[in-house]
Amino acid sequence: MMESHLNSVLKACENMIREGSTTFYRAFGFLPSPRREAVYVIYAFCRMIDDAMDEPEKSPYTLDELVQLFDHLEDAEGHFIWPALRWLFERFPLSKEPFYEQIAGQRMDEILTHYDTMEQLETYCYHVAGTVGEMLLPVLHDCPDASIVQSGIWLGKAMQIVNIVRDVGEDQGKGRRYIPLDLMARHGYSEAEWRAGLVNDSWISLVQELSVLAREWFERGMENLDSYPAVSGFCVAMAARMYEGILDDVKHHHYNVYTRRAYVTGLRKMAILKRLAVQHGMTALLKDNQESSAVS
Repeated sequence: MMESHLNSVLKACENMIREGSTTFYRAFGFLPSPRREAVYVIYAFCRMIDDAMDEPEKSPYTLDELVQLFDHLEDAEGHFIWPALRWLFERFPLSKEPFYEQIAGQRMDEILTHYDTMEQLETYCYHVAGTVGEMLLPVLHDCPDASIVQSGIWLGKAMQIVNIVRDVGEDQGKGRRYIPLDLMARHGYSEAEWRAGLVNDSWISLVQELSVLAREWFERGMENLDSYPAVSGFCVAMAARMYEGILDDVKHHHYNVYTRRAYVTGLRKMAILKRLAVQHGMTALLKDNQESSAVS
């Protein structure tokens, strides 16, 4: 591939992550090249997989079409994602399997829209988000062993629990209930209360249990950060802590996730960034990045 064409397709992937996730764009933007661009490509393809299920009217491909083209990646044309993926697989030792697992997870939304058990939910979290950890590890880590890959999976699953908490109201509008019945029953919260969007003591205790679970999984996900290249570890910690901050915002707004979407403010993200830069010895990198951004 000519360098100018490669730069163009990688830039298109960067545009997708910049528009789709300010948290991930900010966190992984500190990575050196080509790790940084590889993360952008992974995000872009995962975004396309997700959109094919959730926003098919805006998606250039159906899930079946994505699978068919991904099956024959060496010949796939018609979108910037295909040369970008070819570059990714040539440059890093990735397996296709996590991508297929994620597609399988998206297909779960076609057949399972209301969850009964936490076990079902954890399976879903692995497929749609734990797999992202598996995709990223060969990019972020020089020699990830099984325990490091497992930590990456825990981190992805933690982020998905945060998504589920944050998006309760939005998912309800799509006819989906990811909050399992066994969890609701444990806290004395009924389906009728869920349909009504009722925030009461039972709902608060339910969301608190999910928040505790997510934080436990975040900690498992970051157990091996000292084995990463220094900048990679810093970026992973940043992405995790910024995402975890959504739970703090949920609490601050009294657990109303039916009519309000929780988020982390830019000021809060900057505070997290500065704290982690000190912890990870990355203050010089942060300063260089800020100066570069100011120039550009």
